[in-house]
Amino acid sequence: MQHLWKVFLALIAGVILLIAFSGPKKENPAPAPAAAAPAPVETRQTLRKTTQNVLELSQALADGGVRAEMSIQSQGLEVAADAYRTSVGKMAVIAVEKSMQLYQAEHDRKPKDYAEFMAKIIQPGKPDGLQLPMLPYYQEYAYDPETQQLVVVEFPAKKEQRRKETTGASGL
Repeated sequence: MQHLWKVFLALIAGVILLIAFSGPKKENPAPAPAAAAPAPVETRQTLRKTTQNVLELSQALADGGVRAEMSIQSQGLEVAADAYRTSVGKMAVIAVEKSMQLYQAEHDRKPKDYAEFMAKIIQPGKPDGLQLPMLPYYQEYAYDPETQQLVVVEFPAKKEQRRKETTGASGL
């Protein structure tokens, strides 16, 4: 009890010092907005995941996509991932080709456009719709109405942005 006043005095001194050193608040002007940084690339799980997302090829190409190479190009440790990506894309193409053959046998023609392809082959949201294996975040499926085939489109900008996000500007 006799030292209680010392503790109380120390607390008051501490509060006074905090107030004294904090001083008046200076308003910092907001920095000028720089060019809008791109939103972080959203990665996604691919193993044992499926999708019914198929883009129109013309739109995918206009958005910066390029047709993906459907062969193993990597060396070293990346071969396994490259083999998985390639085989998943090829399996989806084969599944769509089979569905297209069945559709053609029934209707004497293939789907006439993207909308009919989505409604009759992929059938999004329907229980018997075609479920395609999920591709990595920088690849998407696209339908080419000229060749009437499913293709894999890669977005190099997404791949490069993700590389910069995870390795920094130095690329290390």
